[in-house]
Amino acid sequence: MRPSGRAPDQMRAVTLERNVAPKAEGSCLVTFGSTKVFVTASVETSLPSWRRGQGLGWVTAEYGMLPRATGSRTRREAAAGKQSGRTQEIQRLIGRSLRAVVDMGALGENQITVDCDVLEADGGTRTASITGAYVALADAISWLKARNLTKGEPLRDSVAAVSCGIYRGTPVLDLDYLEDVEAHTDANFVLTGSGKFVEIQGTAEQVPFSREELEQLMGLAEQGIADLTLIQQAALA
Repeated sequence: MRPSGRAPDQMRAVTLERNVAPKAEGSCLVTFGSTKVFVTASVETSLPSWRRGQGLGWVTAEYGMLPRATGSRTRREAAAGKQSGRTQEIQRLIGRSLRAVVDMGALGENQITVDCDVLEADGGTRTASITGAYVALADAISWLKARNLTKGEPLRDSVAAVSCGIYRGTPVLDLDYLEDVEAHTDANFVLTGSGKFVEIQGTAEQVPFSREELEQLMGLAEQGIADLTLIQQAALA
């Protein structure tokens, strides 16, 4: 029995609320159960120096957790003077995931910066961030298209992410915190709406996992991403 009482292939309740930051070109409040992430997508006409003059756009991401997103207060990384390795790894993952579905030539010489701020953490903050980031990105691209600032359709597909793991010997979908800290295997899957894999992160915490178990986790992830894609489509309709 999972701590939440969910079936092995059952996700937490997921919501995607758009336009929660009226001043941003795109925004989304995403919830995976008790995990909540506030996402904004900002359009900028300036590009990194290494990107200028090529006729290509750029999509990048930043990620952070508010001090009381967790059970006890964590110090702001700005106060510490540097980002943790975990933060850097997650925001690079978010950026890679979004760029996988964007045609940079069609985006034109525009940059979209996606900021993901975790309001409450209960497992799966990176997967929730990616899923909500796509919605905010889609709205930011719509903003550009409405002003004739793109060169066609920049979005080639949608993208979403979900965690899976082996909890007490059973492959399960969408780990919450209690499962995450105890799981023997923890994996994150990033897939496009058409079912193609963007990234797989998998680690055996205690007992190595088999190919059969990996395939079971992949099957759960594909099911979860299919559900998340429908939720994204409904949010953007």
